[in-house]
Formats: sequence, C-alpha cells, structure tokens
Amino acid sequence: MTRLRPCSHPRRSRIHPGYTSLLAVARHALPALVCTLQACSTLLPQEPAAAALVLPANWSSDDALLAGDLRVAGTPLADWWLRFDDPQLAALVRQTLLANTRLQGAQAALQQAQALRDVAAAAMWPALGATASLQRGSAGGHSTGNRVQAGLNASWAIDLFGGQRAALAAGDASVAASQASLGDVQVQLAADVAQHYLLLRSAQARRAIAVQNLASQQDILQLTRWRQQAGLLGALEAEQAQAATAQNQALLPALASSIEQSQHALAVLTGQPPASLPALRDPRLAGVIPLVRGRITPAIPADTLRQRADIRAAEYQVAAALARVGQAQALRWPDFAIGGSLGVEAATAGGLSHAGAVLGSLLASITLPVFDGGALRAQVGVQQAALAQAQLAYRGAVLSALQQVEDALAALRGNQLRVASLQQAADAAGRAARLARQRYDSGLIDFQNVQETQRTQLAAQDSLASGQADIASDHIRLFTALGGGWRPATPGTPP
Repeated sequence: MTRLRPCSHPRRSRIHPGYTSLLAVARHALPALVCTLQACSTLLPQEPAAAALVLPANWSSDDALLAGDLRVAGTPLADWWLRFDDPQLAALVRQTLLANTRLQGAQAALQQAQALRDVAAAAMWPALGATASLQRGSAGGHSTGNRVQAGLNASWAIDLFGGQRAALAAGDASVAASQASLGDVQVQLAADVAQHYLLLRSAQARRAIAVQNLASQQDILQLTRWRQQAGLLGALEAEQAQAATAQNQALLPALASSIEQSQHALAVLTGQPPASLPALRDPRLAGVIPLVRGRITPAIPADTLRQRADIRAAEYQVAAALARVGQAQALRWPDFAIGGSLGVEAATAGGLSHAGAVLGSLLASITLPVFDGGALRAQVGVQQAALAQAQLAYRGAVLSALQQVEDALAALRGNQLRVASLQQAADAAGRAARLARQRYDSGLIDFQNVQETQRTQLAAQDSLASGQADIASDHIRLFTALGGGWRPATPGTPP
C-alpha cells in the first residue's frame, strides 16, 4: 500500500467528502469486526477425521511361494518393465511415454491446473492499473478548452476470512492431484503396452507351435496316402489324417489376426498409425514370451498405498474439496476492500508537472451479505457434499487397490502351480507323440493312436504357452497394483 502514500497529503490531493465519511465508518467498524475473527474461525472447515479403515499388516499370499531377494517396494518399481529383460518392450514403453496422445492430454490438464492455481494466487495481491486520456471540447465553433489526465489506480481485497487462501489451497491441491493423475496415466499406459506386447509374443509362440505340429501332421498325412495307395490302409484313415491336418491349419489365420491386432494396438499406443511397427514382424524375435527373472516380495499394504498414483490423486482431491468448503464459507462473511487512485489533470501536457494538478482518492469498503434467499448457505452444502464424495472416492480407491494386489498375487500363485503341471504334461505329450510316430512308421500301431497323441501334444504345448503368458501378465498386473510405472515427486518439490 506504499504506493498510495501521496493521498495522505491534503495539500497535494483533493479527497471527496464522501470518501472521508466512508473511511471514518471503516475505521470504527474494523476493530469490532476483527475481534470476531476468532469466533468466526471455528466455522471454517477443519481437516476431517480419517475414515475408519483398517489396513492389513501383510498380504494374504503364501510368502514361501513368493519370497525371494527381489523386493518390489519404492522407487525400483518405476521402471518395472526392465525386469522382463526385453529391449524391444522397453523401447515401446519409452516411446509410449513420450508420444501417446492420452498422456499428452494429461500433461495439458496439469498445465491447466497450474494456470488456475496462478489465477487464485494472483487474487491475493493488490491490483494496479494505469489510465490516460486527452479531451478537447468546442461549442459554437469555438474551443472550450483541453483536458489532459493521467493516473494510477489500485485496489486490494483484504482476505480476513480466508476465502482467497482457501482458493489458493484448493488450487495447490488440484495441481498435485493433476500431477498424480498424470502419473496414473503413465502407469496404465505402461501396463497396456506390456499387455499388448505380451499378447503379441504369446500369439507368435502359439503360432510357432501350431506350425510345428502342422508340419508333423502333413508328414503323417503324406505317409498315410502312400499306404492307402499301396493298399495297406483304407480311405477312413486317409480322411481322418486330412481332417486333423485341416483343423490344425485352421488355427493359423486366427492367430495371425491376433498378431496383427496387437501390432496395431502397440502402434497407436506409441502415437503412430496402425501397421507402422515393422520391427515387431522380425521372425527372429517372434515366439519368445518375456518372463520376469527372480521372485518378488511385495511391500506391506501401507507402503503400497503410498506408492500408488491413483491413491495420491484421490487424497489430493479430498484436500481440494476441503479447501473449497472453506472458500464457500468465507463468502458468507463480510468482504473488506481498499481502493485508491492517484493522478494528474491539467489543460495542457506541460501543466501536468504542477503540484496543483495532482489529485487522489482513497476508498475503504465493506460488503456484507444480508439476504440472498439461502444461496450462500446452499453453496456451502454443495461443497460439503462434494467433500463427502471425494472422501468416499478415496476410500473406494484404497479398497480397490488392496483388491487388485490380492487378486494379482492369487492369480500369480495359481498360474505358477498350473504351469508347473502343464510343463510336465507337455513334456510327456511330446515323448508320447515321438513314440507313436516311430511305431506308426514301423506299422505297429494304427492311425488312431497317432492322431490322439498329436492332438494331446498340440493342446499341451498350446496350454503351456498360454500359461507362461498368463504368468507374465500376472506380473504386469502385480507391478501395476503395487504402484509401479511412475516416479512420485520428491519431498520439497513443488507440484
């Protein structure tokens, strides 16, 4: 307010009598109103008590199955996809986190939240403006004189009841929530890329298994036809061999379509048009399902909740809603404002330098809502209901996070046991198919035995490949549920 000091010199300013009376009223009313601040502060919102939500001390999974020396807690989770030891997967995730349109939209939302926060911060400072005008008058064809004006005006709304501070707090919380939401988008995008990449490699592996079994069936079909021509077999065996070969061949188009769709999805996730990732069609890289090396020991539930971006975003949304309640309550109390102007006025530009040309004014105003039909009270109710919704959303996010981790651990545990059995079944089916082929070539068994062993081998190998992909998918879900895929802001870093 030091810029308004010239107005305190009566010889250099002309203050309107009405302004003087308003200043007197403000000078007498202000002490009484300030004395009510302590009582009024009890009406401002306080930090709500945390909802009664008991977190488990540990996860319900079998520690003996998942224990190991690889701990997935804290910062190492940020780049969890590197644990698959697949350079192409890492490159796809990196490209997605740079060029994905959804991520860019979240970044734009963060910039918008930062700009809105700056608007709230600017409202706490005095506003200063400058004016200048030149007036030339005439009457009956004769000049009536000139008038030159230049001046400064300032205004400041005094935040006695914390409305502006609450708006700024809401802006800060919204920025932090947007920043956490950006992290959540990063988490989801990394998981989407990994899942689609896993679908691609799984389909390629299954296609390689089908092609291998198809080649074996085609050899047997050719052998069966030769024996039919030699009169050693009838038409029944030849038709059965043809049917088995055709059924296996029918699997290839469906797997090829799945491969193409996964490639298209990965291209779009990386911000490129579909069918623009030729490197994924390299046959040397096809059929290798990425798997996580080592075992994992999940962090305790409390650490997991602190790590997750969506939980942090929900927490900041509660803080923003709480601040908006305070902002709405402050509107029910008087507004105090101070304004003033300082300027010069003369008939010519040269006369602006004379002391007598200086004029100024100072105004203190008080605005008190008297009757609004309950609109302000209703607005407080609106914000309180929004706060309740934010608190329930936070609680729901916590429960959902706990469920996601438990589900991922349960699925991982079950699929590990399942794949162990499938591995034994695939090995046994492969041995049985080789023995049946040898005996069939020697004429010791009929085609029915060969056909059955081939069908069993294909089903076992296909199930094993799918089971291995399920384990990798479970790891992706577990890493995501534990809060991996983003880097939280370090303490002391502004949002």
